[in-house]
Amino acid sequence: MNTWWRRIVLSLVAVFGIVIAYGYIYRWGMMTFEGEERTIYQSIQVVIESLTTAGFGGDTDAWNTTPMNLIVIGMNLSGVLLVFLALPLFVVPLFQRALATQPPASTDLADHVIICSHREREDVLRNELEAADVPSVFVDDNPETVMELTDDGIEAMVGDPEHEQTLRAANIDDARALVVDISDEANPEVILTARELHDDIQIISVAEDEGVTVYHRYAGADVVVRPRQVLGRGLAAKAAMAVTTELQETIELGERLEITEFLVERGSALIGRTIGESSIRNRMGISVIGTWLNGEFVPAPGPETVIEENTILLVAGSHERLTELTSRTVAPAEDRSNRVIVAGHGEVGRTVSEALETDDLAHTVIDRREADSVDIVGDITDETTLAAADIANARSVVLAVNDDTAAIYATLVIEKIAPKTEVIARANETETVRKLYRAGAEYVLALSTVTGRMLSSILLEDEQVLTPETQFEIVRTDAPAFAGRTLGEIDVRARLGCTVVAAERNRELMTDLGPEFTVRRDDALIVAGSDETVNRFIAASR
Repeated sequence: MNTWWRRIVLSLVAVFGIVIAYGYIYRWGMMTFEGEERTIYQSIQVVIESLTTAGFGGDTDAWNTTPMNLIVIGMNLSGVLLVFLALPLFVVPLFQRALATQPPASTDLADHVIICSHREREDVLRNELEAADVPSVFVDDNPETVMELTDDGIEAMVGDPEHEQTLRAANIDDARALVVDISDEANPEVILTARELHDDIQIISVAEDEGVTVYHRYAGADVVVRPRQVLGRGLAAKAAMAVTTELQETIELGERLEITEFLVERGSALIGRTIGESSIRNRMGISVIGTWLNGEFVPAPGPETVIEENTILLVAGSHERLTELTSRTVAPAEDRSNRVIVAGHGEVGRTVSEALETDDLAHTVIDRREADSVDIVGDITDETTLAAADIANARSVVLAVNDDTAAIYATLVIEKIAPKTEVIARANETETVRKLYRAGAEYVLALSTVTGRMLSSILLEDEQVLTPETQFEIVRTDAPAFAGRTLGEIDVRARLGCTVVAAERNRELMTDLGPEFTVRRDDALIVAGSDETVNRFIAASR
């Protein structure tokens, strides 16, 4: 019996107890004060009439003494009090429960993706799936979460995905894939349950720690993704970019075309110049696909666009030309060392440290807990800890802490005591990215974005995300809705806010795409932009 019904039963018992007690009091009062005898049943009838204010029958003429009148007055007042208590405590809640919408516990979707649990990184995945016209449903055991999603028009259902009946209600027999992102410990049980129900369904599991990956595979996962490791490598690459003039990781689209992003550092020769004045396009032959500054993406910036400090440039060109541009974006050598401080030694921080060690870059590790690879034990938001790490003479700080609030506060502290030290930050949620930029961070990557991109790249056959660990999204995708139309007619940059960088046709890469280029149905287009603009392109091209 649940709490609500227990309350109702106890309340009814109390009411009946009051009626019986008043019945005996009334019977005693009539005998004692009025000298008239009443049966217990006659007394209970009068009590009920008094409590419900339905009338008093023929006994009103028999109440001639003050004590008896007081007894009746007490019963009347008790009845009114009971009514006023019952309305807010029972009647109103009963109506509210009857009118309240219950969270859905099933779905009628088919050929859909079942997403077990709901976090913001699953929202990124859902947006990618929605752009590709692939239906999805969230399965979460929190009714309030499901109600909020449902109110926002998002398909969701309540239930425990570890139970067979929940997955059956999620229509697993007709689903195309299952994404499990609950916890490292809970994921295997969901995988085993799903595999028992549908042996052929594609199952993707999200793992936090490297050690659990093998168990997720043993349970039956087809693919296990580790977004924290990818995020750590991306942060390390940005830290390495700040201390070397060598060209870092690029996306190779062909023998003569690569895409990469550059952080224009403090002191760079490009700062204050327009793109036209920088001769990036004219003399160097490099295409500026987009710029990113303080969380704002600008696709295909014009020659009048001014390059500011900490602008991130997304560019395409030959390896030789990009290498030349590297030396112009990196600031000239200063008295500070090229040492990197890594704050946090979890999965992301360890990956950053390992990558920096592989690149033979000096680094200092700070963490709250003592460990073999931790150089300084302390709080990254504490000025004393930062002073012990000689923050003022470090080239950059990688904030790999698993707490967005701590990362924001640490950024503010570092900007105050060491404004020349670059801050490269990890965020858990996408909404934190802008806050970190406003706090003073030079480069920010969100775990939710990396996770969503990695999952969508696996799930969508017609779309491949080439850059899960960068600020920009670059995808290889087909565009059947644009077949037979030129890029000029489509007007991708102005209408959709992204850029078609190249096209693959009959296994040949075509990079010199003018407005007259006509898209064919079998073409695969390389599209670059922000997550929002790329999703807009994919939705329009279907």
